[in-house]
Amino acid sequence: MTSAQYFRLDGRVAFISGSRGHLGAAMTCALCAAGAHVIVNGRDAAALDAFAAELRDEGHQVTAAPFDAHDVAQIRAFFGALPRLDILVNNAVAMQVKSFDALSPEDFARTYASSVTAAFETVRAALPALRAAVAASGDASIVNIASMYGQVAPDGGLYDDRASQSPFHYGPAKAGLIQLSRHLAAELGHEKIRVNALVPGPFPAAAPPAFGQRLGARTMLGRTGRAEEIGGPLLFLSSPAASFVTGSALVVDGGWTAW
Repeated sequence: MTSAQYFRLDGRVAFISGSRGHLGAAMTCALCAAGAHVIVNGRDAAALDAFAAELRDEGHQVTAAPFDAHDVAQIRAFFGALPRLDILVNNAVAMQVKSFDALSPEDFARTYASSVTAAFETVRAALPALRAAVAASGDASIVNIASMYGQVAPDGGLYDDRASQSPFHYGPAKAGLIQLSRHLAAELGHEKIRVNALVPGPFPAAAPPAFGQRLGARTMLGRTGRAEEIGGPLLFLSSPAASFVTGSALVVDGGWTAW
């Protein structure tokens, strides 16, 4: 296998939840560019169909799967009927930014369920399809999209309004997702199914220039991430290049958490 082939996904089937989001779209494009047949997911069927059509017009193999990736019944129905799945990317999360005083127990429960419980249920429902991929190609890969706030706390001083910082229910849920990834890796490693967490740092979709500069100044590279820069790390974890990588948390944060 040549060095270029290590990162190719030709003939492989990938699923990514939250496919149309800021980082979701970038990760979807990376999987497509590597040759995978990508199943895109979201709740807005019309928008998802349009997104899939754009990618197909660019020559990619894409299927739209509009359903709620946090609904256990819908998860089981979809993945139970899927014949093969080489790459599973759990990316979607339900989270509303609220202040310390405004948060409710329901906010914590919803975000945890959408991050940790939904990922667990998705993996369990997808196991027959993942096993089919192992039988066909030798391995399968699960990538859970976490956050640096699953490892460190936000610095409220960077924000003009502390209520707009990464909220208290988000980081703990992402920490749980990182730990779930380790547990799943231990459970599924003997079946040649790799499980890793991808841990993005500051990738603001849109930020006022002054705020973006403050965020960027906290990284070792002196800037925030560009959405397309998440594609390479995802491709690595998804591809044969990471065939001996499981149970890891790959941090992509410009060095933020390494100070």
